[in-house]
Amino acid sequence: MGRKVQNTLIFSVAVLFLSLSSAASSSSQYNTLVVNTLPSSPILSSPDESESLNTVPESTTSLSLHLSHVDAISTFSDATPAELFNLRLKRDSLRVESLTSLAAVRNVTRRRTPRASGGFSGAVISGLSQGSGEYFMRLGVGTPATNMYMVLDTGSDVVWLQCAPCKVCYNQSDAIFNPSKSKTFATIPCGSRLCRRLDDSTECVRQRSKTCLYQVSYGDGSFTLGDLSTETLTFKGARVDHVAVGCGHDNEGLFVGAAGLLGLGRGGLSFPSQTKNRYNGKFSYCLVDRTSSGSASKPPSTIVFGNDAVPKTSVFTPLLTNPKLDTFYYLQLLGISVGGARVSGVSESQFKLDAATGNGGVIIDSGTSVTRLTQPAYVALRDAFRLGAKRLKRAPSYSLFDTCFDLSGMTTVKVPTVVFHFGGGEVSLPASNYLIPVNTEGRFCFAFAGTMGSLSIIGNIQQQGFRVAYDLTGSRIGFLPRAC
Repeated sequence: MGRKVQNTLIFSVAVLFLSLSSAASSSSQYNTLVVNTLPSSPILSSPDESESLNTVPESTTSLSLHLSHVDAISTFSDATPAELFNLRLKRDSLRVESLTSLAAVRNVTRRRTPRASGGFSGAVISGLSQGSGEYFMRLGVGTPATNMYMVLDTGSDVVWLQCAPCKVCYNQSDAIFNPSKSKTFATIPCGSRLCRRLDDSTECVRQRSKTCLYQVSYGDGSFTLGDLSTETLTFKGARVDHVAVGCGHDNEGLFVGAAGLLGLGRGGLSFPSQTKNRYNGKFSYCLVDRTSSGSASKPPSTIVFGNDAVPKTSVFTPLLTNPKLDTFYYLQLLGISVGGARVSGVSESQFKLDAATGNGGVIIDSGTSVTRLTQPAYVALRDAFRLGAKRLKRAPSYSLFDTCFDLSGMTTVKVPTVVFHFGGGEVSLPASNYLIPVNTEGRFCFAFAGTMGSLSIIGNIQQQGFRVAYDLTGSRIGFLPRAC
């Protein structure tokens, strides 16, 4: 009798173990995608101006601001979500071309581009109509503070904005900043230590200018030039004094809407580098869905500076250094899994950064939407996903996407999991971060693309919903899911 009971217990435990193993295996193979198509009409509200940027911060270590969607301030605010999405894809191609050109350091001459303990957080605005970047924040410039929208860009170092008087200025949603009305604006002398931090600090000498001159040229043909100065920036009461800011009098390119750019790169003149003593070289952002403007059920995107920006429970991967280019954030990508299995055609060697030439590697970028992988790696990933999703009805290709599905009439669907394997840890993507709607009729596409160049880029669609932490002091990047 005792042996029979013992055998029954062993059998029950074995069945339970197999059931748990089967459930775990299933969860590692498939994600559930909620089928939400693009809305047929605009759903975005106007930016919330109810919170003053000049109020006293809640504490000296952190500050929280709400967000609005940049479509509400753009010239395309009346466009349909489908039209905005198509504009975003066109803009994304220009962005990737720009970054690829900058990264190919052997073939590009960088023209007069700057090299670049509390904390605060600020509002980040996701945008589908700005060529210079996808996310924006509201901040105050000067004293008294003039409120402006600024592009957040991890692929740029310099902080700059349009200034009066304008030789050439593009259309922006706010009034052009007038430095003569600010008590804290100051030009920088030609030949000063701060001026010499520019890649080409001799421009003012050639122009026989007493003040320091800067020029930033982007790979897509956009550029800004003017006086390098210092100014006070205000983030909802958190004043940051003596920030080196380019005061641009000639600004041409794809910058329509925002007043300028807040460079978040690794170079010496980027905002994180300039404020390293105060914010310890740490910042993070959490980006919500690109069509969200923030609600009770879907919180807004945010950016945080300071020690609070780096959650201790994040999955961390070390930052790699490109000795030829100090702007970008390079990561060590070891491989990718689909449906719980490593893709055999995706290997670390395809993403290796060549320290001798500065070519190759994988960067994470706030301004690129769709993740780009070297062509062989992309083809292997795509084929693995197609195989895992073979029960789904295929649909025609769409724009840069060659793997699409017809999910019309469905409310939820099981799709293969996609996991990034970084040096130091794994990051499992939600289904909505790699299978995205492209129209109102139920067509969804695999949100990856190939590139013929050697540089791979992890875009912001794949970053959505993660708190992505940039720890320059610890030389690492952190990922924390569901942290917006």
